Amino acid sequence: MMSPAEETPPALSPDMHFIGKKADIIEAGRVTKQVNGCRDVLVVYHQGELYAMDLRCYHAGGLLHNGDIEEFNGRPCIVCPWHQYKITLAEGEGLYQAVDHPTIRPLKTQWRSKGVKQRTHKVTEVSGDVYVTLNDSSEAIESDVYQTEKYRTASLDALLKLKPKT
Repeated sequence: MMSPAEETPPALSPDMHFIGKKADIIEAGRVTKQVNGCRDVLVVYHQGELYAMDLRCYHAGGLLHNGDIEEFNGRPCIVCPWHQYKITLAEGEGLYQAVDHPTIRPLKTQWRSKGVKQRTHKVTEVSGDVYVTLNDSSEAIESDVYQTEKYRTASLDALLKLKPKT
């Protein structure tokens, strides 16, 4: 049996896109990158795991790299800074707080899924380098709407307006 240091790393495939060094991503906590010239991706390091998803929130295009990471029902989520939508890091599910019986007091709520709303992508680490393989499912996911030049340019303009003038 080979020791972990002697194991052969997985072969890089052409659909794996370099994001950065794992150590740098851990230090930053999250990074954004345009992948394959067409998709803006957010990579998040949270509690020892790397996650990747579309950068803009499925609801209204908010930039998720500014969102807080919180847990709901034990599931790590990113919270969109614009409208506080909760999105699971692993699956891209939108979560909402439901009331089972609104006429019974006190109200009892629980977190429920709206289904997958945010496109997530596969993260692979090879020898300290982090790669993303885009989710190429042909099924439309709501966050796909914000992967156009129109929204990319609008987001860039908004960021430039936020930078202090020197």
